[in-house]
Amino acid sequence: MKIAFCLHKYFPYGGQQRDFKRIALACQQRGHQIIVYTFEWQGEKCPGFEIVIVPKQGSSNHARNHFFSRWIADYRRSHPDDVLVGFNKMAGLDIYFAADVCYAAKTAKEKGFFYKLTPRYRSYSQAESAVFSTCSNTEILVLTPQQQTDFSKFYQTPAERFHLLSPGIDPQLYSSQQRDSYREKTRQQLGLTSDEFFLLQVGSDFRRKGVKRSLEAIAALPVSTKDKVTFWVVGADNAVSYRHYAEKLGIATQVHFHQGRDDIPQLMAAADLLLHPAHQEAAGIVLIEALASGLPVICTEVCGNAPYLAAAGNGKVIGEPFNQDIFNQTLATSLQNTNQLALWSQAALAYCEQHDVYRLPEQAADIIEKRVKDAATRTAF
Repeated sequence: MKIAFCLHKYFPYGGQQRDFKRIALACQQRGHQIIVYTFEWQGEKCPGFEIVIVPKQGSSNHARNHFFSRWIADYRRSHPDDVLVGFNKMAGLDIYFAADVCYAAKTAKEKGFFYKLTPRYRSYSQAESAVFSTCSNTEILVLTPQQQTDFSKFYQTPAERFHLLSPGIDPQLYSSQQRDSYREKTRQQLGLTSDEFFLLQVGSDFRRKGVKRSLEAIAALPVSTKDKVTFWVVGADNAVSYRHYAEKLGIATQVHFHQGRDDIPQLMAAADLLLHPAHQEAAGIVLIEALASGLPVICTEVCGNAPYLAAAGNGKVIGEPFNQDIFNQTLATSLQNTNQLALWSQAALAYCEQHDVYRLPEQAADIIEKRVKDAATRTAF
């Protein structure tokens, strides 16, 4: 089969991008030809992928995104494929991977009436409707039940068009064996003693992931605990304002910002706690990676993957509406009870031994293949 994928931007460290890459590689390993449409590809190219760079045209993001979908539709007329799988909402998709929250639900919750009069709203709303409306036949891969609930509420999308995927992390990188292998060596490399706390936050878009919330919680720790904390923030974003904020809070020497890295499994093995107090998070693959690494987590209820943590007993989920004082106290209590951290870690590893947190790429590849075969059958008759 000739399988086309499209996403606005590829870079190695985004959750959406990693899901795309693993699904595309799973399809390629089954012998299918892979085409990728994107505005921009950062990092190493995947051997065998045909990467088509779509020109950017338009003075705003929504205008460029609209051009993106029209350009691909025109290009495919002279360069046909068997199926188009999209990782951003747009018209013309056969399959959509829902890496984002429902825009209609988010707008209803956060925006006022006048926002709905803007060109931005009209463009994004039309793109979402093109995927989820009852007039569409796009099949939808969702990561959490909440996504399906939200989209169905606003678009009355038929249930049979949704496919709920298991999480999909690489078992060769995230496992109890890797944690045991990496932990002591990585802590030594970082210069951490046994009585110091290494806190980690991983994810691009620092505002959406709640980095300021984490900084405030660390600054609020009792001095005896705070002095033992080293905090790393890893992700593709501009850290200047966050460094300034850490300085303002008096914790700048303990906070370190890093762009995307290839050693996240090692850092997770070395860490004592993952902080993820996100303002918005459709799923959050980093939470599942932490789970498989036996790394305790404190996250917010808005994270789509938070129910996995609650089911596993791997840390604490902060309810909505978010309260900074509750988050601060949760962090302080967690660090003052190292036995609890150990129990959370053991519970996480036990959960992953009993549940599937790895098969997302294979499940997605099955659905893609079935879509093409079903279309071929309908054409034959």
